[in-house]
Amino acid sequence: MAPLGGTAVQDHVALAEIELCGELIIAASAACGERLSADRIDEVLQVSDGYEGGVGRDESRP
Repeated sequence: MAPLGGTAVQDHVALAEIELCGELIIAASAACGERLSADRIDEVLQVSDGYEGGVGRDESRP
């Protein structure tokens, strides 16, 4: 049984990750192909290649 008294905990990082996953799911469902390209994923997640002052993607990861 859940305790009474409003003891809900909000993990802002987890909520942000859930939101980003949702954005990827929406983009994937609208895609005309088997997979999203790395460029499209970067666009959805609002990251750049690091050359224009944005957050860079870790190229060592697949």
